[in-house]
Amino acid sequence: MTANSHGSTAARIADSRACTLGEGVFWHPQREQLFWFDILGKRLLSQQDGQPLEWALGERASAAGWIDSDRLLMASETALSVFDLRNGSREQVCALEANNPLTRSNDGRADPWGGFWIGTMGLLAQPQAGAIYRYYRGELRRLFGDLSITNAICFSPDRRFAYFADTARQQIWRQPLDELHGWPSGEPQRFIDGRVAGLNPDGAVIDNQGRLWNAQWGASRVACYDSEGQFLQAVAFPASQISCPAFGGPDLSILFATSARDGLEDDGLDAEPHAGKLFATDVPAQGQAEYQVVL
Repeated sequence: MTANSHGSTAARIADSRACTLGEGVFWHPQREQLFWFDILGKRLLSQQDGQPLEWALGERASAAGWIDSDRLLMASETALSVFDLRNGSREQVCALEANNPLTRSNDGRADPWGGFWIGTMGLLAQPQAGAIYRYYRGELRRLFGDLSITNAICFSPDRRFAYFADTARQQIWRQPLDELHGWPSGEPQRFIDGRVAGLNPDGAVIDNQGRLWNAQWGASRVACYDSEGQFLQAVAFPASQISCPAFGGPDLSILFATSARDGLEDDGLDAEPHAGKLFATDVPAQGQAEYQVVL
C-alpha cells in the first residue's frame, strides 16, 4: 500500500438516504448486514436484500454491537439497551448519564472480551463534558473523563491496545489493555496528533493487519495509518464531514463511511449534494469481524 495524500476517488453511494449526522456504522457478521445511525435524526438505518430499512428511535442513539443474530446492544443518550431487530423493542440494560440532560452517547464499539466501550459528549460539544465507559459482565465502569468529543474507539487484532480520540483536541491515543479481561493497564499514549496537519479525528476502525483507518471530519477522507501511527494513504469521499468507517461485505474488504449534513448552510449543501449519505469503496485491506457483545 503506497502513501497517497489525495487517495482514491472511486467511492460510490451505498445508501442515498441523507443523515443529519450519520455515525456508528458496523457490519453484523452473522446477518451479513450493515447498520448505522442518524444521531440527530433519531433513527437506526440498514439495508436488506437491497431494500432500505429504518427504525425510529425517539431519542438520539449513536452506536451498537451485536449480541446475537436478532439483538443489538444499543447506546443512546440515556442508556445501554437491548434492541430486538425482529420487532423494534428495547429493554434497558443500564443507564448512561441519564441524570445529565446535557450529554448524549457518541462513538462506541464492542471489544475482544465481549465488553462494549461507549463515549459520551455534550449536546453542544461543551469542553470536557464527555467520558468513555466500558460495559463488561454486568458493570458499567467509567474509564476516562474530561473529553469533549469522544471518537475512534477500536481495538488492535492482537488485543494489546484500545484506541480512542478527542476530536476537539485533534488527537488519538493508544491505551494498553490487560490480557485477561481487557481493562486499561497503565496510561494512554498519544498515537496520532492531528494538530500539525489541522486534522480532526472522528470514528476509526482497525483492519486485520493492525492498521487504523480514521474518518477525518472536514477533510473528505478516511486516512490509514500503520501500527506505529505513520500515515500510509487516504481514501477520498464526496462529502467533507466523514464521520465513521467500517469494513463490510462478504470478505470484509469494502470500506463503508458515514457522513453528515449538520452545520452545512444552503450553499454548503449545494456544493455537497451527497453530504449525509453512506459511501463505500473497495480497498486493498481486510477488516476484522466485529466482536460479539456478551451480556
